[in-house]
Formats: sequence, structure tokens, C-alpha cells
Amino acid sequence: MKALLTLLAAFAVTAQAQNVQSVAQADAALKKVAAERAAVHDEFAASERECSTKFFVNNCLDKAKEKRRAALAVLRAVEVDAEHYKRVDSVAHRDAELAERVRKDAEEAALRTAQPPKPPREEKAPPRPPTGPRVADREAEYAAKMKRQEEKDAAEAATRAANVAAFEKKQVESARRQAEVERKKVINAEKARKAAERAAAEDKKAAAQLQKQSLQPQPQPQPAATK
Repeated sequence: MKALLTLLAAFAVTAQAQNVQSVAQADAALKKVAAERAAVHDEFAASERECSTKFFVNNCLDKAKEKRRAALAVLRAVEVDAEHYKRVDSVAHRDAELAERVRKDAEEAALRTAQPPKPPREEKAPPRPPTGPRVADREAEYAAKMKRQEEKDAAEAATRAANVAAFEKKQVESARRQAEVERKKVINAEKARKAAERAAAEDKKAAAQLQKQSLQPQPQPQPAATK
């Protein structure tokens, strides 16, 4: 019964993690998972000690291991869900920062391009004609190059974020399906245990009734009347 209560508590944690809407909630869910996981291991250790005192030790240990595995699977689903939220949030913040840098760089390049070139200094000798592109042209070309590179980086970051989100979503769905299977196993096992207990009680009751009937005195046959 204690193991069943622990597993039901883990299901409650799972439901809470599925409603995570902030990093703080994700951190709280992960902290609770750590506490619940420690409780599951403590309960299994207690079950091992209790099983060592019983006649059917291996059967008792197998049941305890199955309960521990089911509870840990549920907690793992919670952990994956919370960690997924935190990773997605981190990628979103990084992409927002990158987009802000691209915007600022573009604004600075536009300001530099709009500024008029500096007038040449008056010299006695006539200045030699420029042999290459002007400084303003070089700056504009460099700014355009940087802008293209940053836009490319932003697009690649968005693609990476989408791939990460898709992979994490598959992991979360897989963990949730596994947790649901484990929950059904525990419920079915509990139903089977109760049915077995009811059957054993009925068999015991029937055996007691038969024993009671066998102890009752049997009627003696009456002697035949003499004609």
C-alpha cells in the first residue's frame, strides 16, 4: 500500500510538470522529482529488509523491484518534461539576443553609411587620385557583409532550435506513454491482488463450512420393524 501511495504521488508530480509555464516551475518540478526519487529508493531499501524475513524472498523482491521501476519511470517522465521546457526557454533567449544584436548592427551600419565623407585636407601638392574604394564604401560593404552573416546565423539558430524542440517533444511523448503504461500495470496488479485475496477468502470460508459439516453427527439408520 505504501508503494502504491508513492506511485500515486509520482503521478501527481507528472500532472504538475505537464503544466509548467516558467523556468521557476520547471526548477520546482525537478526539485520535487529528486525528493520523490530519494523516497522511492528509501522505500525499496525498506522492502528489501522486510522481504528478507519472509519465506518467499525472491517473489517479494521481484514485486518490490517492479514497484520501484514503475515509480522511477513516472518520475523520469516529469524530469524530461521540465528539462525540455528549460532548454527551449534557453534557446528562445539566445535567439532573441542574437536578433537584437543583428538589429543594432544594422542600425549602426545605416548611420555610418548616411554620414557624409570627410572633406579632404588642403595641401600644396594636389592629392593623388584614390586607387581603391572609398572608406565609406568599404564600411558599407563590410556592414552589409556582417548583416548577411548575422542573418544567416539567426536563420541557422532558428533551424537548430526547431530541431531541438522536435527531438525534445518526441522524448517527452515517449516518456509520457511509458508512464501511462506503468500506471496501468500498477492498477491491474492491484486489481489482481485484491481478486486473489477475495478468492482465497472464499476458498477458506468454503473449507471451513465443509469441516464444520464433517464434524456434525450423522443420523443413525433405524432398525427395520419386525413383522
